[in-house]
This record gives sequence, C-alpha cells and structure tokens, in this order.
Amino acid sequence: MWSWRAGALLRGWGRRLAGAPGRRLLSCNAASQAGSSAPRCWKCGSPGAPARGHGLFCPQCRALQPPDPTRDYFSLMDCNHSFRIDTIKLQNRYQQLQRLVHPDFFSQRSQIEKELSEKHSTLVNDAYKTLLAPLSRGLYLLRLHGIEIPEGTHYEMDDQFLMEIMEINEKLAEAQNEAAIEEIESTVRAKQNEFTEHVSKAFEQDDFEKAKEILTKMRYFSNVQEKIKLKKTPL
Repeated sequence: MWSWRAGALLRGWGRRLAGAPGRRLLSCNAASQAGSSAPRCWKCGSPGAPARGHGLFCPQCRALQPPDPTRDYFSLMDCNHSFRIDTIKLQNRYQQLQRLVHPDFFSQRSQIEKELSEKHSTLVNDAYKTLLAPLSRGLYLLRLHGIEIPEGTHYEMDDQFLMEIMEINEKLAEAQNEAAIEEIESTVRAKQNEFTEHVSKAFEQDDFEKAKEILTKMRYFSNVQEKIKLKKTPL
C-alpha cells in the first residue's frame, strides 16, 4: 500500500516540479500563497513535512521529502533576493545541501528516496551554477520579476556597441598566438566586470529595463568568451 501511495505522490510532485525555478517561475507572492497549504509526508503521512525553510526531511520519520516547487533559487541557497550576493556563503550553502541530499548518501535507502535525492541534488547544482555567475544570476533575477530576454535578441543594440563586438570577433579570428588571444581575453574580462557593476546598480535602483539592456550586452561578451575558450583549446 505504501509503495503505491508513495509512487503516486512522487509522480504528482514530479509534475509540479515542471514549474520549478529555472523552468517556469512563480512570483514571490504567488509562491507564498502556493506554500500556505503544506502537503503531508509521502511515507508516514505526517503534516508539515515538505522541504520548507531549511527542512528537507520529515520531522517524524526522517524520510527525504520532494523538493518544494514554489521555492526559488535565492531562497533555496539562503541568499537575499538581490544581484549582490555573498559567493562564499553561496558556496558553503551548496556544500551543506549536497552533504544532505547527494545520491551517494542514499544508496541504501528506498528507490523513492534515491530518486528524490537525485532531484534535490540536480536542483541544488542548477541553483548554485545560476547564482554563482553574474550573467545567469542577473537573467534569473529578471525572470523572477517577469522579464525575459529571448535567446538571439539584439534588444535594439546601438550601432557603436555592435561595431565593438564585431571588431573584437575579427581580432579573435585573426589572432595567431597565445599573447594576442590573452590580450583580447583581458579586454573582454574588463568589460564584463564593468557591466557587472553597472547592472548591480540598476537592480539596486529597481531599473529593470536598464538591467535588461546591460545583461544583453553581457550576453554578447559571454559569447565572445566562449569563442576564446574554443580558440585556446588545442585541436
């Protein structure tokens, strides 16, 4: 009976996780309202067992619970909902969570808990990678405010900026030695650092339109950085 019930609950949570952060995002208010009714533990049926707050396990039977589909990455990683975050704290939180949910620690548990640990571990990895990098963190923060930047959009970039990107790409294509590539890499890194400071101020002022513009530029330079990596990788 328990295996049938647990399997049904797990499938239900799997469907709900389609709306988890990184896929379909809920606003903070919607998430709060959605979390007002706490599901019961899939194993023992006790109330208030899902992964709210810092709790990942049922307080009664200690079974690992399904991830909370209403919880965003900032909440999961115990970070403020802002662009400026403490990356050392983020790393410590990541390690703390992985020590709790990594599949290696569930090899002797039930199949349901093995699957749940994989879901948790994947979610924690996604959250960590997203919040660690300024570009992905900024894009994610925009999505939490209902703003998307579609892939490939030029966002009406001015001709001067597009010309700058074109010239950098041309220099990279013509670079024949490591010194030339490193010079371009240094220039691109400096631009990204500059954009990071500007987008941080835009978020602090709740100027999401400005943040969107800057993040689009950061995406262009991120593409250049990927080309640099490929250029430096020996065939």
